[in-house]
Amino acid sequence: MKKSDLVDLVAQRQSLPRPQVEVTIDCLLDAVAEGLAKGERIDFRGFGAFAVRESAARSGRNPRTGETIQIAARRTPTFKVGKELRDRVNGERPAAP
Repeated sequence: MKKSDLVDLVAQRQSLPRPQVEVTIDCLLDAVAEGLAKGERIDFRGFGAFAVRESAARSGRNPRTGETIQIAARRTPTFKVGKELRDRVNGERPAAP
């Protein structure tokens, strides 16, 4: 599913104008990206959590030449799926409250 498909689906299900839904989804994605850029954890209960994982600088090898190179430290966004989403994807019914 692409972002445009998601916008169409939400607009149709909620009977909202497509441009309004598109702006809302863009704002949500921008907020998630800004939070991750600040190093914050973004948690959607029942869906999952976005976090930033940090990798230290290290030395590696160029596979073509065998030359030693330095690999810079970096930050990578990660996603950990929530239990409810995992169960739904696997076809299991959610537990009754």
